[in-house]
Amino acid sequence: MRILIVEDDPGIQRLLVDTLTEEGYTCDVAGGATEALHLLPLYPYALLVLDVMLPEGPEAGFHLGEQLRLEGVQTPILYLTARGALDDRVRGLQLGGDDYLTKPFQHRELIARLQVLLRRGAGQAHNLLPLAAGWKLDLTRHQAVRDALQVNLTHREYQLMSLFAHHPGRVFSRSDILDRIWAGESSIEPKVIDVYISTLRKKTGEGVIDTLRGVGYRLGEG
Repeated sequence: MRILIVEDDPGIQRLLVDTLTEEGYTCDVAGGATEALHLLPLYPYALLVLDVMLPEGPEAGFHLGEQLRLEGVQTPILYLTARGALDDRVRGLQLGGDDYLTKPFQHRELIARLQVLLRRGAGQAHNLLPLAAGWKLDLTRHQAVRDALQVNLTHREYQLMSLFAHHPGRVFSRSDILDRIWAGESSIEPKVIDVYISTLRKKTGEGVIDTLRGVGYRLGEG
């Protein structure tokens, strides 16, 4: 299972990665909310370990959790933070958190809480995300599926479809997509996105991805 750790303290990053890797989990690390938003659509994360105080602000973790829930992302969230006041714990749970653990923490308690959330999440079929026109995105096999039909996706096609699936209703401009999927690749022309969208439509038919002329693309509403 793959876990995303959103934490800006290098020491705690290493501690969490070492602890979770020892337990057999695959870990990615984001140093802040912005980096987390880039990574989340790219991989089928089973769980998100989220600090509250991040470089974007003292409550950036709360804001990120709330944003993800508003956008329909159901990945379990464990807040792991030094903010242990009752009001903070309640707020974290109200803003989309599934559990709340304060620093410093005991390794055994962290693992126990993660296992509970992972068992809970396993019963929610997180490996399939709804698309449109009857299609779903298989996060494990990197395929688009509809009934008995299975369509293989290339790495970039999967990243694009995952981005739309995790943010239903949201419109992404070409620059948004480039920033999230081709981050750091300055040589990529924006028109390459049109090519990938066209290929995805050939594979899944019309209605899965909508074009808003002059604005961008979004997941279809049908």
